[in-house]
Amino acid sequence: MTRITDVQARTVSIALDDPTSFSNRQVLKRDYSLVRVTGDDGISGIGFCYAGSNAGEVVTRAVRDLLKPVLLGQDTHRVEGLWQEMYQEGLLHGRTGSVMRALSILDVALWERNARAANLPLHRFLGATDEESVAAYASGGYYLDGKTPQKLADEMTGYVDQGFKAVKMKVGREDLAGEEARLAAVREAIGPDVLLMMDANNAWRDLPTALAFMRMAEPYSPYWIEEPFSPDDIDNHRRLAERTPIPVATGEIEAGRWRFKELLDKEAAMILQTDAAVCGGITEFRRIAATAASYGVDICPHWFHDLHVHLVGSTPNAPYVEFFADDKVLNFRKLIDTQLSFRDGRLMLPQTPGLGFGFDEAALDRYATGPWG
Repeated sequence: MTRITDVQARTVSIALDDPTSFSNRQVLKRDYSLVRVTGDDGISGIGFCYAGSNAGEVVTRAVRDLLKPVLLGQDTHRVEGLWQEMYQEGLLHGRTGSVMRALSILDVALWERNARAANLPLHRFLGATDEESVAAYASGGYYLDGKTPQKLADEMTGYVDQGFKAVKMKVGREDLAGEEARLAAVREAIGPDVLLMMDANNAWRDLPTALAFMRMAEPYSPYWIEEPFSPDDIDNHRRLAERTPIPVATGEIEAGRWRFKELLDKEAAMILQTDAAVCGGITEFRRIAATAASYGVDICPHWFHDLHVHLVGSTPNAPYVEFFADDKVLNFRKLIDTQLSFRDGRLMLPQTPGLGFGFDEAALDRYATGPWG
């Protein structure tokens, strides 16, 4: 039996090279909370999450002050039991948000540590569905000052030229005419056979506004509309899903299997975008994916391709990884020592133990708000 001897956490904050806009907000920097869990065999595992644009230390403090005492001295392989004990410990502090993110990254670190100890890549340790690679879509299309529809189309074409057969762009910031100009330019540039995802980032507050956008977008054959409303507005997700042929996708900041079951029961989404660094870790991700499979619903996880490549590679109803080709938006890429490789629109599954990468300690020292602790 291997016992947990140390749990450490650290916050890093990285400014974006260019201020980047969504439908209704702008991001200037990103905070990440990082953890490292070590067993008495000397093997460590890592976990990480996006901790917001400010106050990322809240997640790190939840690790150090609330959940670390639950883990110390425990069997590293008692993952399910430790999940339940961490969940119970955090119950009064937050069943979603920062506390659940703290639980999530500790759960990821446990799975990653145990995979390293078994000398297996994480996707194989979890029970692989794919041997060499998984399909990915290239995520981008953000709003930037001076970014014309043609420049957006050039960006999307660049991903297609790299071999990606699916791409995603942001929508919902401009008026209908402006949004149609962007969609039309992209569809013309990438052709009819490339899948085109749309991400609204909670752009709309009411059903008529969303429906007007969807009617405009339908001729451009989008593959899905992502997060059309606030994540708490499940009923409007359901109403929109009933009224448009374009699949509704959501769930990237949802936590816990119960909330996802509500989405499924209400038929509010045809695609769940469960994020293992948000929903409750790998343990909860697997529960959610299995539940979704019984409804005939796919999981296309959000963000962190370095983590989710392993989960898509071990989940039968997970067809795509979201992939960021550079560090302009997902600047977490600056913190790790190995990047994923891709070929013909597919990400190559790591073949080294655990996640297949580690933190770049020099980069952490450059961006950290404080030391490991």
